[in-house]
Amino acid sequence: MTEGVFARGTGHEQVVYCHDAASGLKAIIGIYSTALGPALGGTRFHPYATESDALDDVLALSKGMAYKNALAGLDLGGGKAVIIGDPKTLKSEALLRAYGRFVQSLGGRYITACDVGTYVHDMDVVARECQYVTGRSPEDGGAGDSSVLTAFGVYQGMRASAEHVWGSPDLAGKRVGVAGVGKVGHILVGHLVDAGAQVTITDVWSPAIERTRSVYGDVQVASDVDTLLRSELDVFAPCALGGVLNDETVPVLGARVVCGAANNQLAHAGIDKQLADRGVLYAPDYLVNAGGVIQVDDERHGFDFDRAKRKTTAIYDTTKAVFALADTEGVPPATAADRLAERRMAEVGRLRSILTV
Repeated sequence: MTEGVFARGTGHEQVVYCHDAASGLKAIIGIYSTALGPALGGTRFHPYATESDALDDVLALSKGMAYKNALAGLDLGGGKAVIIGDPKTLKSEALLRAYGRFVQSLGGRYITACDVGTYVHDMDVVARECQYVTGRSPEDGGAGDSSVLTAFGVYQGMRASAEHVWGSPDLAGKRVGVAGVGKVGHILVGHLVDAGAQVTITDVWSPAIERTRSVYGDVQVASDVDTLLRSELDVFAPCALGGVLNDETVPVLGARVVCGAANNQLAHAGIDKQLADRGVLYAPDYLVNAGGVIQVDDERHGFDFDRAKRKTTAIYDTTKAVFALADTEGVPPATAADRLAERRMAEVGRLRSILTV
């Protein structure tokens, strides 16, 4: 493992390269902050075009995790890891176990979990060499798939958004468009249908649409994301890839509220102001999709689903607090969310300087 010098100038505490030639492992671990506790964030396994692309991704993702964990009220810092390569061809037991040993060598400063390209059973393998792993299978002492609480948290954020805009958290009769009905989006649709919302869905993978319609027969289907976001909606819920809110889509967005599970929904920093200028309420993605990280954190203490769900329910109140601060300070909700997270990292992180016996 090689210590990275590229942390300078990014605000990160530590960036390291991990390389095991025999297994083909090339990974980068980024630790943005440990002010609130060990840095927790998933491991992304992706065939990046260049190492520079991989580094850019891990730096952005690890910073995002610091803010997500802080805003969720967790005693965790922010970190992330990327493994460079195609998981379909490169992933092996030897590679995952080698990666586990690198994570172990950081002595608990970084705790890993699942992300794009890695799954629950992969974390079980990593855990054979490392104690700083969460998101494992129930058979291996973990909590399993975190999609259930991720979707539940987004639903709570949507209820808080509805209250802010329409004066009530009731979603009955509201027109909600869900872009992406994979694991999280499919479960979110269930919450919305149960709440009496009128739901329209879209997904690039037709089996996902068919599965959702087989369970929830009254949902409507839009041909693609562009058609959905142009529709007359009350709420647009992006639950697939990031970057869907950009300079081209924001001017034609038909919804009054944006609240979804996808990470990095804003294509660039100025998009949040564009949304606000159009009168669109944006519920910051890293705020409302924190149910998954709440679950994997709870796993570290002996997983209790009811306890984790109670913590996830608090996303409703946190979302309301973000909107209230945004109104008070005259800034978009994304800026208000950042300020609340930064405030907690500074105020609570400072307490670590007080020595205890």
